[in-house]
Amino acid sequence: MQIAKTFFIIASFCLAGNLQAQEGDVFPELVGETLEQDTIELPEATEGKITILGMAYSQKAEATLKTWYQPMYDKFVLKTGIFDQFYDVNMYFIPMYTGGKKAAYDPTMKKLKESNRTDLFPYILFYKGEMDPYLEALDMENKNLPYFFVLDEKGTILYAAKGLYSEEKMEKIEEILDSRL
Repeated sequence: MQIAKTFFIIASFCLAGNLQAQEGDVFPELVGETLEQDTIELPEATEGKITILGMAYSQKAEATLKTWYQPMYDKFVLKTGIFDQFYDVNMYFIPMYTGGKKAAYDPTMKKLKESNRTDLFPYILFYKGEMDPYLEALDMENKNLPYFFVLDEKGTILYAAKGLYSEEKMEKIEEILDSRL
C-alpha cells in the first residue's frame, strides 16, 4: 500500500511539471485575426511549413511574451544570424482575449494599429473566444506565463515551452528546425 501511494505521488509530480505532455498531439483549432485584418485558422493555415507559436492569456503573461518578440523576430524574420537565412517558418504571437478580457480586444487592436511597429503586424494573431479548449489540450495551467509551441508541417506539436525567453529554449527550437532542413 505504501509503495503504491509513493508511486502515485512521484507520478503526480512528474506529470504536473511535464509541459511536454502534448508533444506529438495535433495543435487544437484556433481562429485569430492579424493586425492586417487577415483571419488565420491554426493549424490549417500553416500546413506545409514549420510554425512557432507564442501564446498568452493574461497581462502578466503578455509582458513575459514580449521578451520573445525581438530575439524571434531577429532570427526568423530579419535573419540576422549567420545561418538564419535557412530558417523558413511561420511565426505568431497570440494574445488571447477570453472571459472579461474580451471587451479589451477591439481597443487593444486599435491601439496597436496606431503604433509604429507595423513590422510586427503579420506576426501578432489576436484570439477572442473561450479558453477551456486550450487549457487542457495544451497544458496551459499557469495564466501568468506565456506558452510556446513548435508545430511541424501538419500541425503536430514538436516542442512546448513556457515562461521567459532563454537561450536554452531558443537553442532547442533551432535544434528542431535544423533537424528538419
